[in-house]
Amino acid sequence: MYKILRKRELNASVKLYEVLAPRVAKKARPGQFIVLRARDGGERAPFTIADSDAASGSVTIIVQEVGKTTRLLGTLGEGDGISDFVGPLGLPTHFGGARKAAVVGGGLGSAIAYPQARSLLEGGAEVDAIVGFRSRELIILEDELAKASTRLFVTTDDGSSGRKGFVTDALRELIEGGAGYDLVVAIGPPIMMKMVCELTRRHGIKTIVSLNPIMIDGTGMCGCCRVTVGGQTRFACIDGPDFDGHEVDFDELIRRLAMYRADEAASLERWRDHVCRLEGGAIG
Repeated sequence: MYKILRKRELNASVKLYEVLAPRVAKKARPGQFIVLRARDGGERAPFTIADSDAASGSVTIIVQEVGKTTRLLGTLGEGDGISDFVGPLGLPTHFGGARKAAVVGGGLGSAIAYPQARSLLEGGAEVDAIVGFRSRELIILEDELAKASTRLFVTTDDGSSGRKGFVTDALRELIEGGAGYDLVVAIGPPIMMKMVCELTRRHGIKTIVSLNPIMIDGTGMCGCCRVTVGGQTRFACIDGPDFDGHEVDFDELIRRLAMYRADEAASLERWRDHVCRLEGGAIG
């Protein structure tokens, strides 16, 4: 069992977990991920490593409660244990010596943008972090992102915080204003990453995206996480999760992510039917 050292609520549906996993913490690098099972017999779920501390042996993940496994994680607290916690998996991000970068995060993707921005800043790059959310209540890691970047730009769909609009609007203004980026890193919903890549392609700016296809084993054996990059099949778990955004077939990725939406909803409903009303936890 992997002990939860700290649990922090970032917003109503997003939680931060600091988990004791010394072997993972020792090897973890920005861009990599872990696969966990909340309990024996549970499903395998991948989560990007948001932070790690080799000295304390802790690994930080950020979880949005949207499905059965993430809701089950939400019932766990500090001192509780996670059954399995495997990693680090995937390839670390390689920034290619970037000196002026924009790191763009959409929604929960901002949690992944945070270690990327921090790594670039620590490497001596000038970093603009651009993060977008639907509204003020959903903003996460604002203070952390401010410290991990040279400049932080927050956008909200409804204008309740920062500037009203989308991350692509802010990125376009910065590029056209002469920001001089030699790298853009985009992480978030596939449609957002697609729009960022269409913008940066027009300006000839190298763009890295972090892909989140359906994934099971995290070792390349199942083939579920296949994506098309540059006309060839790649596996996000072993060839990624980072890829050249200008070569990704985003339309295929979006279709594949929608394939099991009904099954995921049904699985969540079955889990809700077996929640103990007295204890507040899942039975079985």
